[in-house]
Amino acid sequence: MKPPPRWVQGDTVPPPMTKYAAFLRAVNLGPRRRVSSAELRRIFEDLGFGDVATFRTSGNVAFSAGREPAAMLTTRIEEGLAESLGYEVPTFLRTAYEMRALAEHQPFDPELLRTSRGKLQVSLLSDRPAKGAEAAVLALATDQDRLALGDRELYWLPSGGILDSRLDQKAIATLLGPSTMRTKGTVEQLAAKYFMG
Repeated sequence: MKPPPRWVQGDTVPPPMTKYAAFLRAVNLGPRRRVSSAELRRIFEDLGFGDVATFRTSGNVAFSAGREPAAMLTTRIEEGLAESLGYEVPTFLRTAYEMRALAEHQPFDPELLRTSRGKLQVSLLSDRPAKGAEAAVLALATDQDRLALGDRELYWLPSGGILDSRLDQKAIATLLGPSTMRTKGTVEQLAAKYFMG
């Protein structure tokens, strides 16, 4: 797929740009899905995006794009990644405004966060959950695995390590659809570095 034409200096008015964060699912998990930060930046730049930067190695990319619908941007990124890497990479976009809101939102009492041995996790979703799905997901919560829903996010506070949790992840995936998970700390740091200015 060809990227859209770039703005050339000397044009009368540059196109308006919007800043985004792209969260990529299941990159750098296992030997067959490795991609370097430099390669990710190149792919995004080849797709015509500007101000491309990667954050850590878990598939987090900050970039600027023209004001086309987010669904079209997502499709373009997923197609470009599949073409370059040879496998599908589900992609979850958030605008700069959404990143700031995510970073600032505290879904649980600060005392719970302070006393928990687990780290607060954020699952980024493609779509807003249906009403019935919201209730069904929240019904899976326990004192060991606390859950809260945002607009297109599921917040999860485990009482310990996520691998030790008995939370029914398959049921959650069935109810909410595709997602990718980051610690809340990673989201906050990404927002502070690229979206708080």
